[in-house]
Amino acid sequence: MIVYIAEKPSVGRAVAAVLPQPHQQGEGFIKVANGDVVTWCIGHLLEQAEPEAYNPEYKKWRKEHLPIIPTQWQHQVKPATRKQLAVVKKLIKQADVLVNMGDPDRVGQILVDEVINYSGVSKAKRMAAQRCLISDMNPDAIKRSLNDLRRNSDFIPLATSALARARADWLYGINMTRLCTLQGQASGYQGVLSVGRVQTPILGLVVHRDIEIERFVSKPFYEVFIDLKTNNNETYSAKWKPSAACEAYMDEEGRVLLRKLAETVLRKVTQQTGHVLAVNESVKKQAPPLPYNLSSLQIDASKRFNFNAQKTLDICQKLYETHKLITYPRSDCRYLPQGHYSEKGSVTQAIAKTSPALDKAVQHADLSIKSKAWDDAKVGAHHAIIPTSRAIDASRLAADEQKIYELVARQYLMQFYPPFTYQEKQIDSEVAGGLFISRQKEVVHKGWKALLPERKADAEDAEFSAIQLPKVVKGESVLCADGRLDEKQTSPPKHFTDASLLAAMTGIARYVSDPEIKKVLRDTDGLGTEATRAGIIELLFKRGFLIKQGKEIHATAVGRSLILSLPEVMARPDMTAHWESQLEAIAEKRISYNEFMSPMLDGLNSLIEQVRQIRFSGLQGHGKAPRRRTTKRSKPKQ
Repeated sequence: MIVYIAEKPSVGRAVAAVLPQPHQQGEGFIKVANGDVVTWCIGHLLEQAEPEAYNPEYKKWRKEHLPIIPTQWQHQVKPATRKQLAVVKKLIKQADVLVNMGDPDRVGQILVDEVINYSGVSKAKRMAAQRCLISDMNPDAIKRSLNDLRRNSDFIPLATSALARARADWLYGINMTRLCTLQGQASGYQGVLSVGRVQTPILGLVVHRDIEIERFVSKPFYEVFIDLKTNNNETYSAKWKPSAACEAYMDEEGRVLLRKLAETVLRKVTQQTGHVLAVNESVKKQAPPLPYNLSSLQIDASKRFNFNAQKTLDICQKLYETHKLITYPRSDCRYLPQGHYSEKGSVTQAIAKTSPALDKAVQHADLSIKSKAWDDAKVGAHHAIIPTSRAIDASRLAADEQKIYELVARQYLMQFYPPFTYQEKQIDSEVAGGLFISRQKEVVHKGWKALLPERKADAEDAEFSAIQLPKVVKGESVLCADGRLDEKQTSPPKHFTDASLLAAMTGIARYVSDPEIKKVLRDTDGLGTEATRAGIIELLFKRGFLIKQGKEIHATAVGRSLILSLPEVMARPDMTAHWESQLEAIAEKRISYNEFMSPMLDGLNSLIEQVRQIRFSGLQGHGKAPRRRTTKRSKPKQ
């Protein structure tokens, strides 16, 4: 008997639907005609045991207990799903062959593996288990996945990475939350000071941005523009480019801060003859953006519809599980397997039927085009989020579901449109020893940008102009007929929004100070994972560390005081970004579990000693005392 173990009931039922009928419905499982059984978890059926499971004395939070470091790790059964665990455990013991059908990521891998291990089956049965990767809930896609089973043991490194992450998060979160809370209470704070290796640096990003804005002092800077007249009496504008000799009077962004310098340049060149130094013309092409992963979809949904990250994820889950209209949404990949290219016809036709607004876009798509999105070498356990070949009547979708589906579908259709093509022309002119630059960008062919909503397209093409630069040649003389000096003010950075905070988390290398970690993280890892980012941001709001003012995200007084009291390494993303990079290395078999855990524990012990010296005096009088029953919950999220 084969027992298929899905991560959630909806996936289990979808898998059973393609297996031999008739089916026998059981409580928590489905038996198919050939005797095989499909069962499911309900998310995590097991969780890391609470500290008091290791020692009853740990139920009371005391500084002398810290650090709490289990010598033999334990799981505990989640009370809400105890009944389903019993069902799965019984079936696992009866099975001849086990198939792990957890979601195609490290959480999905460990979620099923830990239940198999908890069930106490033999090593031989564990090593014989199979892995089925499902990223598309449509029947044909599920059948293909069932025909392409892999050895579950091939995914041991992925499971080990997930295990290391879960244990490290537990160690860091339990110990630091207890210690900070006890230190805070000793200073007059009422409540729990939650600390996590991801949530705290995210809060730190917001706090440091708020402070940067508050401390920002606007300064004037100056730009010089001149009108140049050609021999044919044509006029074009040019902007002064300061030379290296002016650097002493410029800021780090190359803006001139001394008005007198700009005035001198303007006076020096007006009514003077100069000449053309260089003329460069080129036609450039911009390929369509890749299909979405979860973070890029959440960022666009925030910009377009003001959806927060969690709302977008919830809608995606419904489009995936209930409607079966998109592929697996918790993906961190923006590429597609080569095999998917053959399905372009059925997918685009499904788009036209499901989203009438995109019918014309489908009609004008050129299915002979193959963008760089199809690349097996860049696809891991899951691929980009794209529409499936299933179509339904648009009226069956809620308005917000239609919006997200159309975003995903439009991004997919862009892969079958030609590049956005534009002409770029630059004239470099010299007048009285000064260099002046003129640029022109002109749209040649809109290509995939024709699919952008009008407002978004206008914003993206603001730098393109119909104004034509004159035809001039190198060495041609020109006259500076007029000029002007523009005074502008430097602007502070902007407060984070849902979109920009997600972008910061995915591009965390920009905020990392350690150059070695920055080098490793650039273009690779982010802060948190695709599956956890939305929940962590929501958690910070629930903890009362963040608030929203319109679209802007601000830190509260409590959130700010917490960050400013902690050692800087806890409030900056360097440490957790380094963790993410090492966890990825475990999954890729470049380092071992112990090579990650040993230095992590050394660092934890060092931080505990530092935090023991902190007095959270800025939090005195803040917070609310927790209810007695909630003090038991000592296992924070990331």
